Amino acid sequence: MAVSKRAVHVVGVGMIPFTKPGASESYNLMGARAAKLALDDAGVPYDAVQQAYVGYVYGDSTAGQAAIYGVGLTGIPVFNLNNNCSTGSSALFLARQAVESGMVECAIALGFEQMVPGALKGAYEDRPSPMARFAETMTAHQGFDESAPRAAQFFGGAGMDYMKEYGIRADTFGRISVKARQHAARNPLAVFRQTLTLEEVMASPTVFGPLTRYQCCPPTCGAAASIVCSADFAKKHKLDASVVIAAQAMTTDTPSTFDSDDMRRVVGYDMTANAAKQVYEAAGIGPEDLDVVELHDCFTANELLTYEGLGLTPEGTAEKFILDGDNTYGGRIVTNPSGGLLSKGHPLGATGLAQCYELVSQLRGQADQRQVEGARLGLQHNLGLGGACVVTLYQKV
Repeated sequence: MAVSKRAVHVVGVGMIPFTKPGASESYNLMGARAAKLALDDAGVPYDAVQQAYVGYVYGDSTAGQAAIYGVGLTGIPVFNLNNNCSTGSSALFLARQAVESGMVECAIALGFEQMVPGALKGAYEDRPSPMARFAETMTAHQGFDESAPRAAQFFGGAGMDYMKEYGIRADTFGRISVKARQHAARNPLAVFRQTLTLEEVMASPTVFGPLTRYQCCPPTCGAAASIVCSADFAKKHKLDASVVIAAQAMTTDTPSTFDSDDMRRVVGYDMTANAAKQVYEAAGIGPEDLDVVELHDCFTANELLTYEGLGLTPEGTAEKFILDGDNTYGGRIVTNPSGGLLSKGHPLGATGLAQCYELVSQLRGQADQRQVEGARLGLQHNLGLGGACVVTLYQKV
């Protein structure tokens, strides 16, 4: 993790409504719209931005330029990123790093995705898959079901390993989806705003292990962006500098991912715990100090695991955390007020920046019906198998 050299402020955020595949504009138009929204929110002209970091998973090389060129042609460096589901926050990580180091005064992080219906799959079959080692580890542990989506087998298997150790009920996972829909009902940018009962969640078709269809995030199209800058830049341009990135860490896999014979480790539990520990230590806080969290709930099983990985509740107590309502309004820590990936949607390259949009809105007091009262510290968790995890702490100053 980079040691903070100077404060980095998030002065602008933008996000377009997320949609189902086939209902969106093309990726370049979505990306340009989100970038313009972030610039307008900041009150910064595009020609003041010195670097652009653009993330997407399903797209050709220099698709970032195709989107950014819709905002302007200023000749600045444009970096294209693909870090699986953590792509958006990886773009933010690099933009923050560039400002923090003094390389630039202002940068934009942009993420977008134009997805197709159906389960995720690789683009190439004539070369080794970057997920091959993960798939081999999973197959050795629990086998492989040709009829089930691979991602659901990873995370559903992790849920099964948790159930084996702690004996929790299968519908505990379903309660997370009910909560996600309740939160998304308040979010006009979410793709699924209809509430669901626990009975409806559990009666939906089984996908793998404890996961039913309503416990799996949908393929989604969308875009989001953030403008980050130094304190001097914000002062010079009279910008709203009330939200600062207090700490940020990116982690990748360690031997425990493949050697522990535990699907929870395969899907990134240790990456999450390591990144969270770095952030807490750098900021001098603990999870008990947080007010609001946006975490990577690609499946309900991962949200449950991440409660413990981030230290929101001790290991083995996630079920009580859920049953007590400590993960929602009126509880200890409001998690995924946006509706999360489960209900807001998961356009892979945009997800991390959509999380940023939500937390900055919360800390500014601009989240409308979703507002967490008095929010001053917000934590973001964005995970990609393959693998990378980015944890970011935002603070109202």
